[in-house]
Amino acid sequence: MSFCFQAPPSKNLPFGVFHHFKKHYSEFYSINLTFVSYQKNALKLNPKDIETAQLHSIMLGAVQPRPIAFASTVDANGKVNLSPYSFFNVFSANPPVMIFSPARRVRDNSVKHTLLNAKATGEVVINIVNYDIVQQMSLSSTEYGEGVNEFEKAGLTEAKSDIVAPPRVAESPVQFECKVKEIVELGQEGGAGNLIICEVVMVHVNDNVLDEYNKIDPFKIDTVARMGGNWYCRSKDAMFEVPKPLATLGVGVDALPEHARKSDILTGNDLGKLGNVERVPEQEEVVAFAKAEQLFNLSTTDKHNRAKELIAKGELLAAWNYLLL
Repeated sequence: MSFCFQAPPSKNLPFGVFHHFKKHYSEFYSINLTFVSYQKNALKLNPKDIETAQLHSIMLGAVQPRPIAFASTVDANGKVNLSPYSFFNVFSANPPVMIFSPARRVRDNSVKHTLLNAKATGEVVINIVNYDIVQQMSLSSTEYGEGVNEFEKAGLTEAKSDIVAPPRVAESPVQFECKVKEIVELGQEGGAGNLIICEVVMVHVNDNVLDEYNKIDPFKIDTVARMGGNWYCRSKDAMFEVPKPLATLGVGVDALPEHARKSDILTGNDLGKLGNVERVPEQEEVVAFAKAEQLFNLSTTDKHNRAKELIAKGELLAAWNYLLL
């Protein structure tokens, strides 16, 4: 179950009732409904026909959760700046590269101090945000004037970096010292991104987030991520585990009988789990299973319901046996 902050009003849209969309949905996303078409279970929006601010809300409301780059920089005179960005991710391990984007402000097309500093000095520290500092991180995003130290405003501690000039956030669980390889400007209008391509030159990891194998424990690090609007997600309350299909060669959903693939009872997730098994039970196994369990004349609905119960328990081959009866 995800943990969120400052929940916006409910946006549940009753199927097929367009005026409900206008009342509940457009209020949150500020969409000009002149350019919206509503079809069965879908809204269609042409980015060229809606305002940038409206499209921005849709994109950020859909692409989530987004990790946060808490970027510290200095200007040419050594003045410190600290600001968070959720247009951020890892893109390479060799070389170690991260990219974040301080976009041009939609309202007035101005640019962020972070971008100016990165251009001027070619250095940045990307600090990871966990739940313990989420409120201080949010406070630092206030648009203070040039030269104001957001470390001081947010009550965070500057830690001297080993290689680059910008300080690290001491309270951050992991800090990446980076050299700027390239800055790619995606446009010159409000809302345009500026991709700051950073090569990691030093990593600092707090011992408190490591497990016994010196790997980062996802529960201990307790990161947060940005959602749409004022929402944040606390990762340790939202995590679940899915076995990687790379570990085994799954048989695939297409190996299931048609009645299972088209089931109204089995969900897509159920089918995905069944498709991830390495082998399908042989006919002899299915017959032996049916005799042992005394399964005779089960309806398709009964088979699907029993299979669903077994899937929930992780007994996937037994679920397969029911579906192959």
